[in-house]
Amino acid sequence: MPKLKTKSGVKKRFKLTATGLLKHGVAGKRHRLMSHNSKYIRQNRGTKLLSKADTATVKAWAPYGLG
Repeated sequence: MPKLKTKSGVKKRFKLTATGLLKHGVAGKRHRLMSHNSKYIRQNRGTKLLSKADTATVKAWAPYGLG
């Protein structure tokens, strides 16, 4: 069997936590921030955890894990 390839976007955008969850950056924080209020900007600081349903899909795109 040939080796499976990892999707290159997944390598760049996600990190695996020790408990098997996926961390990702928050969308909507690059430009045009004046249209967002300060509560939105403050709450979306840092990284978030991916939902359980999306985690299964993303892990399928990285067959040998991330990291």
